[in-house]
Amino acid sequence: MSVAPFLRLRPTVAASLLALHAAAALAQSTAAEPAAATPAAASGGTLATVTVEASADASAEGLTKPYAGGQVARGGRAGILGNQDVMDTPFSITSYTNELIQDQQAQSVADVLRNDPSVRQARGFGNFQELYMVRGFPVYSDDISYNGLYGMLPRQYIASEFFERVEVFRGANTFLNGAAPGGSGIGGAINLLPKRAPGEPLTRVGFGVQTGGQGFVSADIARRFGPDQSTGIRLNAARRDGGTGIDNEKRELSALGLGFDWRNRNVRISADLGYQGHQLDGGRPNVTPAGDLPIPRAPDAKRNYAQPWTYSNERDTFATVRGEVDITDNLTAWAAGGMRRSSEANALATLTLSDAFSNSLSSRFDNARKDRIATGEIGLRAKFATGPVRHTLTASAARYDAEERNAYAMSGSVIASNLYAPTASFAPPANLFTGGRLDSPLRVGDVKTGSFAIADTLSFAEDRVLVTLGARRQSIEQISYDYNTGAETSRYDKSKTTPVAGIVFKATPNLSLYANYIEGLTKGDVAPTSTSGGQRVVNAGQVLAPYASKQKEIGIKYDGGNLGGGIAFFTTGQPLPYVQNQTYGTYGEQRNRGLEFSVYGEPMKGLRLLGGLTLLDAEQRRTPGGATDGRDAIGVPKTQFNLGAEWDVPGVRGLALNARLMHTSKQYANAANTQVVPSWNRVDIGARYLVDIGNGRLLTLRGRIDNLFNKSYWASAGGFPGSNYLVQGAPRTFVVSGTIDF
Repeated sequence: MSVAPFLRLRPTVAASLLALHAAAALAQSTAAEPAAATPAAASGGTLATVTVEASADASAEGLTKPYAGGQVARGGRAGILGNQDVMDTPFSITSYTNELIQDQQAQSVADVLRNDPSVRQARGFGNFQELYMVRGFPVYSDDISYNGLYGMLPRQYIASEFFERVEVFRGANTFLNGAAPGGSGIGGAINLLPKRAPGEPLTRVGFGVQTGGQGFVSADIARRFGPDQSTGIRLNAARRDGGTGIDNEKRELSALGLGFDWRNRNVRISADLGYQGHQLDGGRPNVTPAGDLPIPRAPDAKRNYAQPWTYSNERDTFATVRGEVDITDNLTAWAAGGMRRSSEANALATLTLSDAFSNSLSSRFDNARKDRIATGEIGLRAKFATGPVRHTLTASAARYDAEERNAYAMSGSVIASNLYAPTASFAPPANLFTGGRLDSPLRVGDVKTGSFAIADTLSFAEDRVLVTLGARRQSIEQISYDYNTGAETSRYDKSKTTPVAGIVFKATPNLSLYANYIEGLTKGDVAPTSTSGGQRVVNAGQVLAPYASKQKEIGIKYDGGNLGGGIAFFTTGQPLPYVQNQTYGTYGEQRNRGLEFSVYGEPMKGLRLLGGLTLLDAEQRRTPGGATDGRDAIGVPKTQFNLGAEWDVPGVRGLALNARLMHTSKQYANAANTQVVPSWNRVDIGARYLVDIGNGRLLTLRGRIDNLFNKSYWASAGGFPGSNYLVQGAPRTFVVSGTIDF
C-alpha cells in the first residue's frame, strides 16, 4: 500500500496522530495493570479478538450478552421495560455490537444500519441530514435516542466513536419510548448505547485512509479505579479530514467523548459528555425531478453536481447522566437527564430537474440554526407475585423541552446546470427571500412534550407465557414564532393516550411465538388557509389531534444456540391529512403491511451470518377523490434483502474475510407511481487480519471495499413525507485501517 495518501493529510491530522500516540504511550506507562490481555490462540489457528464488555447504562443487568458470532446481542432496550432478551419480548429488536462496528469500519449510524434488511438510508429534505426508513416509515436523526433519551445527539451526522451499540426497534413505539419530538418513528426507533470502561484496562490507537485521500486517527482509552474497580472512565477521540470517493467532496470531523460510571451494591450512576464538529464541503446534493418528469439514469457514481461554494457546518455539545438505586431487593428507582447545545450554518443548492434532458435549476439557500434541548425521565420498577403469577410493574414520567433559533436567506432559482454535465456557478446573493438575520437568528419554535406511562408484565406457567399490558398519556406542545420579530404566531397543545398489549409464548426452549398491538403518535398538523390550488379552507388555523398509528404484529423467534432468527408479520396504518369539502382533516391513510425474515449467528465454527429479507406493501388509501387509492407510497420498495457473511480462513492464523450483498427493489417517487426509481444491488467486501506484535500488543489490520462493482444508482426517493427528491448512492470506496491495543 502506498503511503502517499498519508503524506497529503492536513497538518492538523498529522499532529493529532502524534498526540494520540503520545497519549497511548503515557496511558500504558501509568497503568497499574497490563493495558490489554495478550491475544490467545483460539482453536483452528486463529487469534481471539479483544472483547470489551461493559455496562452502557446504569442498570444492574448491564449490556445484554453477545450472541454466537459476536455481531449482534441477545437482546436490547425495550424503552421503559428495560433490557429484554430477544426471546422474552413481544417486539422485534436487534442490537448491533461494537465488534461488528469495528470490523466493518463503520463511521456513522448509517454505516451500521446497512446490515439491517428492514432499514434503508435516505436524507432530510434539502440537506445532508441522515434519515432512516424503518418498515417504510422515516426515523429522523433528530429522533434517535442516546441511552434512552431523545434529542441528545448531533442532528445531521453521528460519529461511531460515540456509541458501543446500535439498537433497532422495529414497529410503533410511543408507549415504550414516548412520542419522538421530531415527529417521526412510526415504523421503528433507533437507540445508541454509549461506551463504558471495561473490566480490563484498554488503550487503543487507530488510524486509516480511504478513497479520496481522507485520513483518520482515533484513540480509545479506559481505566477502572477504586475499591472493587467501582469507578470507570473512558475517553474516545477521533479526527477525520480529507476527500471522499465523490469528486471534490470533502469532510472534516472532530469528535470527543468522555464516559463515566460508578457503582456500589445498591446504586449505579453513569454520565457522558460529548463534542462533535462536522463540516461537509461541496457535498453532493439531492435531486428533485419537477412535475411528472421520468426518473433520469443515475450519473457516474463519482460525479459531483454540487456547487463548489456549498457547505454544511455543525457543532454540537451534549451531556447526559443516568442513575439507578435499589430501594429494596424488589423495588428499583431510576432517573436520567441530559442537555444539548448545537449550532449549524449551511449554504445549499439542491438540483431541480426542469426537462427530460436533465437540465436543472437551483437556488442558493443559506440558513443558520441554534438548538437548546433539555430532557429527563424518572421511573420505578417493582417485582412481586400474586399467587402463581409474577409481575414486573413499571411506571415512568418523562419531559422534553427544545428551543430552535433559525434564520434563512434564498436567491431564487438562478443557477443553471445539468445533471450529467454540471457547471460551476458563482454564489448568487441570497437576498430574494429572507427570514431573520443569519448572524443573529431569533427563536422560531419551541417543542415541549411530557408523558406518564405504566405497564405490567405478567409471567405465567413458569415463565413460558409473558403478557405485557400498559398505556402512556402523552402531551405534545409546539409554539411557532415569527422569524423577523420573534412574536408568537401559532400554538399547539394536545394530548392522547396510547395503549400496548403483547404476549410471548415459549413453545419450546428455543422457539417463541409472540403478538403485539401498539400505537405510534405524532403531532397533528395545523389546517392551512388554502389549498395549493387556491381553494379556501374553512377551518384554517385549527390544530388537529395527534395522529395515532395503529400496529398489529405476530411473529416467531428461534434460538438454536449458535444460529438465531425470526419471522414477523405486521400491519401499520398511519392517518394522512388533506382538504375535503373545504375542510382540513385526517381523511387518508398509508397502510404498510410487511413480512420480515431475519438470521444471525455462527452456524459453524468460523462462519458468521447476518441478514434477512423484508417484503413491504405500502398502500395509499382513501386519497383525495380516490385518485391514487391502492398505489404504493413514495420511497417504499417492495423487497429489501441483506446478507452478510464472515469467514475465518482455515490455516491462516488471524485472517477473516467478509462480504455483504444488498438488494432493493424498485420504488416510486410520486404518489401516482409514474416516476419509477429502478431497483439496485450492491456488494461490499472486506478482510481483517490480527497480528500479535509482542509485549502484549495486538495489531488489527482491516480493509474494505464498499460498492465493489462501482454501481451507479439512486439509493432512495423521498424521506420527508410527500417529497420526491432522489439521493444517489456512494461510489466504490476503499478503506484501510489499523488499530493497536497496547
